[in-house]
Order: sequence, then structure tokens, then C-alpha cells
Amino acid sequence: MKIATTNGNNGRKANLMIRKPKATDGASVNELIAECKPLDENSVYCNLLQCSHFADTCVIAELNGEPVGFVSGYIVPENPERLFIWQVAVSPKARGLKLAKSMILEILDRPICHDVTELQTTITSSNAPSQGVFRSVARELETEVKRKVLFERETHFDGASASEILWQIGPFEREDVARVAA
Repeated sequence: MKIATTNGNNGRKANLMIRKPKATDGASVNELIAECKPLDENSVYCNLLQCSHFADTCVIAELNGEPVGFVSGYIVPENPERLFIWQVAVSPKARGLKLAKSMILEILDRPICHDVTELQTTITSSNAPSQGVFRSVARELETEVKRKVLFERETHFDGASASEILWQIGPFEREDVARVAA
């Protein structure tokens, strides 16, 4: 758990806490994601599972006790050296605090990620904010980014959604994670 005092968007001091989620956070995570358009909304049940079964690889951020950030991820079952970040949500109330990067680095610094040397996510080509976050994470970890299409618009989404580009960030060392997550 990380606690910091920061200047909020209104210039006032605010208490920011980053921690593992728990099952009781599922409904508020669902509400947060709904306010972070254009993120895909999941069911409350899905968010409950993320906050319970996958709590070790997810994170919630609270500003003055209110949920303002959530990152969901998991260690890829057949590749335990890879952490896949599924979704990053940051409330408009917390934008500009570099919260997305801080939450991702918080997860990477946890004991469950001890063997993780590569971070993966998918991003559409039009999602410049997410691209910026993950480029920044790669710079902090002093590593490279490789990209390739993972899910193609016509083949996988029947033309209804944009292609998802796989971002592979790594390899990186545990020392680099500890250095930037501090």
C-alpha cells in the first residue's frame, strides 16, 4: 500500500492511496470504469472476480477515500514471466497525477511479480493516452517496446471493433522495477 499527499486538479492537497483491491471494491470499480469512457465495461461480477481472485495483480487508487483509479492484470498462465495488463481506468478527477503509471509499477513491484520480466497489454492504434502511459513505463524501465497485431478487426471482432495491438515491454530486471516503483 502506498500513501501520498498530492496536489489535486483543484490545487488543494489530497491524500492518494494505492492498494490491492478486495471483493467489496467490485461495485465501485464497475462504476469507475463506466465513467472512464471509452473503456469497455465489464459486468460487476467480472470486476468482483478481478478484485478477489486477481487482487494480487490488480490495484485500486483512492483520492480522499474515493476510488479514482483501477488497473486489472494477470500473470499469463503459460508464461509466468509475463504480466498482462487488461484494463487501466483513471477518473477525470485524478488525471494529470501520473496515476496510471504509478499503479502499473505498484503491481510490478509486488512479490507475485518476482519472476516477471515482460509487461504486455493491447492498445488500439487510436488510443494515444494509453500508448503514452505504456511508452512512459518502458522508458522508466529502460527497455524496449515491440508491437504486433494480436486481435484483428475483421478476424476477431467481425468488423465491430478496432484491431488490438499487442505491446510487449521488456525484458527488464527486478532492480529496475524496484528503482522506479520506489
